[in-house]
Amino acid sequence: MNLLRGLWSYSKKVFALPQRLAGVANHRCQPEIPTRSITANLFLAALMRVGSFLQLQSETARPGWQRLSGWSRPISDDALVYALERYDLTDLRQVLVDINKTLKRNKALESAKISGLLVLALDANEQFHSRHRCCEACCQRSIQIKDKYGQVREVTEFYHRQVYAQMHGPDFSIILDLEPIRPGEDEAAAALRLLGRMRRTYGPRFFDVVTVDAWYATEPFFKAVHKLGWPVVAVLKQERYDIYKESSALRAEQTPQQLQLQGRQLKLWDVRDLTFGKTGSMRVVLAQESWEQNRRVGKETIRETLQSHWRWLLGEQLSGYSPEVIWRIGHQRWGIENHAFNELTQHYHLTHCPHHEPVAIVAWLLFLVLGFTIFELFVHLNSKLWRQGRTTLKEVWRQLDHAMERVLELEPLWSG
Repeated sequence: MNLLRGLWSYSKKVFALPQRLAGVANHRCQPEIPTRSITANLFLAALMRVGSFLQLQSETARPGWQRLSGWSRPISDDALVYALERYDLTDLRQVLVDINKTLKRNKALESAKISGLLVLALDANEQFHSRHRCCEACCQRSIQIKDKYGQVREVTEFYHRQVYAQMHGPDFSIILDLEPIRPGEDEAAAALRLLGRMRRTYGPRFFDVVTVDAWYATEPFFKAVHKLGWPVVAVLKQERYDIYKESSALRAEQTPQQLQLQGRQLKLWDVRDLTFGKTGSMRVVLAQESWEQNRRVGKETIRETLQSHWRWLLGEQLSGYSPEVIWRIGHQRWGIENHAFNELTQHYHLTHCPHHEPVAIVAWLLFLVLGFTIFELFVHLNSKLWRQGRTTLKEVWRQLDHAMERVLELEPLWSG
């Protein structure tokens, strides 16, 4: 079977993706090109890793692309930009929500659980920055640079940054939603806005624990997330905090739990009944990790031992879970950097902004996440060759691109 047709058949059968995408509204006045054709082209652009709208304009002239999208003429980049600014972001987000809810109903998220808990990782990623272009949604900062004469001067840099919510499992990762950081606010404010919306769209029991970096380890953030109904596991790095100093002092009175996990020798301490402002009884799990790895020095390979030290701050909601479980939950946050951001940056042009306008930026990112999600699910859950290690994700993408040329084998995305 044509691989591209197979991917779309899978998306239709499992997620009812044609109906969901067809329901996404666009607020153009008297459009010549139907909204669902524009939507199909943007989804295909994300799926096929198209880097810019000029490239997409060229792709829309391919016969196979036109057969899939249901529009028999090329679409200009201006038309794509105009449409992207007018998408209903709520509808686009709902498509992602429906896909992820289907995954959970189908038990596809079971392998992502840690001791029965589904862990949501929050992390921010800077999409792009510029010293010349800006919009009303741009954040800004002052940086020092050297001019061509070697003189240091201060300039204003504009940038866009978003907080992503992801669940990471051993077989695949899914991004649940994203939220832009607004001018003048910090990551935690955007993260709370994101969690509030996710409680409405996914419900309070879709995931069980929120894990975050040290930026979020503040009393207001803990209290707000607890009020939403989720426990938090946060990296603790702030040495100025009393709870950091107390956990260091009380650790000396304990004998650490020692075990080996994921190729690392671990020593774990569990310090309980600590105070953190007015958030109630808190707990700090401390970890000392050591492992060996090879390092190349000239023509020689040297085996060296490395160490790292971690602390995680959490509330009493997780009091029944062992330090080992907290260690696993704390390290779950790495998945969003090691997999999602890495893949999206290297292969899906995450850091490129095809059109610098607030709604267009978020709409394109949602299309990007949707294309990334469908591709990952199709390969990880349906490709025997990939699971057997006989092909790569890059090779599967090449096969999809080649399948586009076999026009008569393709099925229009909007066919019955």
